Amino acid sequence: MTRLIVWRHGNTDWNAANRVQGQTDVPLNELGRDQARAAAPLLASLRPDAIVSSDLSRAAETADALAALTGLPVRADARLRERHFGQWQGLHLTEVAERFPDEYARWRAGDPAPGADLEPLHDLGERVAAALLEAADAAHGGTVVIATHGGASRQGVGHLLGWDSGVLRGLGSLANCHWTELRHAPRATAVGRAHEVQGWQLRGHNVGLITAAAVVDAF
Repeated sequence: MTRLIVWRHGNTDWNAANRVQGQTDVPLNELGRDQARAAAPLLASLRPDAIVSSDLSRAAETADALAALTGLPVRADARLRERHFGQWQGLHLTEVAERFPDEYARWRAGDPAPGADLEPLHDLGERVAAALLEAADAAHGGTVVIATHGGASRQGVGHLLGWDSGVLRGLGSLANCHWTELRHAPRATAVGRAHEVQGWQLRGHNVGLITAAAVVDAF
């Protein structure tokens, strides 16, 4: 059985301010570092075999908290970066709504490619899923913790599960330093017969240590 733990990074000042991060490299704030340190023992208890992280510092710092407990190295993979939010990066959501009313309305309605140079959701899911699969293949039968971002995790997981964007809109956002668990395991088709690959399954979502911090949507 191969297990993927897809872990959202800790809080940042831009999360707290409801500012669009996208692929802007925003570090964790003190709350985010505390969240990572609090979550790390729970993840260490799962006995991970590998840790892979987005190369953006908020994810890398989160992964480092687990690496400090396990002694495992952290492998960086740029494909695990958050969605590129184009012309919106760095803006507060109220500014986005004012400057890009049409694109903002389409985004709120679930349009997977609303314009303003936002990365299409299909492209996001495809690149993140490719990184997840590579990490899983490298630790076949083991457990891999993937430190990434809210939107990236949702689309990457959805791509592996074969869920379209409409279905994914019903899946709640990951809170900071919470995670999704996926497993890939064989099943017996009959006594004495070969096992048949079942595919990826969702085994847990938004799992983690509950904190007093407000949960904000992922960007």
